[in-house]
Amino acid sequence: MARSGLEVFLDDVSGVADARLGICCNHTAVTRDLVHVLPAVQQAGLKVRRMFAPEHGVDALAQDMITVADEGEGLRVVSLYGDSEASLRPDPALLEDLDVVIFDIQDIGARYYTYQATLGFIMEVAAQTGTKVLVLDRPNPIDGVSVEGNIVHPGYESFVSAYPIAVRHGMTMGELAQYFRDDQGIDCDLEIVRCEGWHRDQWLDDTDLPWVFPSPNMPTLESAAIYPGMCLIEGTNLSEGRGTTRPFHLVGAPWMDRKSFADFCTKGAEEANLRGVNFRPASFEPRFQKHGGLPCHGIEIFVSDRNAMEPYMLGLVVLEAALRAAPSDFAWRTETYEFLDDPLAIDLLTGSAEVRVGLESRMRPRELQEGWSTQLEEWLERRAASLIY
Repeated sequence: MARSGLEVFLDDVSGVADARLGICCNHTAVTRDLVHVLPAVQQAGLKVRRMFAPEHGVDALAQDMITVADEGEGLRVVSLYGDSEASLRPDPALLEDLDVVIFDIQDIGARYYTYQATLGFIMEVAAQTGTKVLVLDRPNPIDGVSVEGNIVHPGYESFVSAYPIAVRHGMTMGELAQYFRDDQGIDCDLEIVRCEGWHRDQWLDDTDLPWVFPSPNMPTLESAAIYPGMCLIEGTNLSEGRGTTRPFHLVGAPWMDRKSFADFCTKGAEEANLRGVNFRPASFEPRFQKHGGLPCHGIEIFVSDRNAMEPYMLGLVVLEAALRAAPSDFAWRTETYEFLDDPLAIDLLTGSAEVRVGLESRMRPRELQEGWSTQLEEWLERRAASLIY
């Protein structure tokens, strides 16, 4: 039986019995019986001074890139996703009167998913204030073996690419915390409560731990499986299906020819030897954000073999297909993205300009992958030192 770090921690809380505590969490911080971390630790006799909420808020009510305000009259909930880039890090004054900050949020194993950046930023501030960071670890839900994608280049750091890690990093939050400390030099007092009974090759549904959707457009584990590649659509003028029941599975725009797009995706997947996915021509109506309320035409992605599928390669194949299917209408997103106007959103997501420039110059997805194979191999060697399962 697998057990989350929260469940293991609740076995013995004596180490922080008299500590002044803060908790950074959202609604995913639950036991197998779906008891949230806050009432769980309070019932165990611990006193929490304040909470910190990541992007989307404690209850994940806010959509991506929507400002979340502080809340709470008794127990203050401090938003770490306000109206400026500075809001992404806690004010040191809010950590100075805390002995320990407990961190418990379910990640999904992709670099752009901002919860791991929030962990790193808390650690950076905690290193200044002398506050201990206690990570209650959870499994990587899309397995801890598969690694894919390039590494963030200097000058392309952002909230979606805060640290030099691969896109699909194959690490847990606890392992990322060790990497931030040992490889990136964030010298904070760190303790990790390991989860139990999880093996690196397991997906979350191979365990008996519950899937709690970690953000508004991450409804299922299959959504998480394709997210390391399909999040790249955020860096374009295509809708990624937000406001539908199939976010990241549906991709399109009002001006797209859905048959041509699906044909290019299918052909591109064959040429890239991308297995485990299929495409169908599809129409849909996003309810908000890009093309909200307008009929969009494009593709729906079906996963037939999640273990064979390479999600980042899938994202590159879909981008290449969009460029080919609608060369005069397809464009890279130019609006402000995660508080930054420059570099372009696609470059922030991919961690460099090489994907955008390569696709524009007709490089094939596998050629792009070969170009960063050396940097990925070097990073894997560094990653190995931080693995704990």
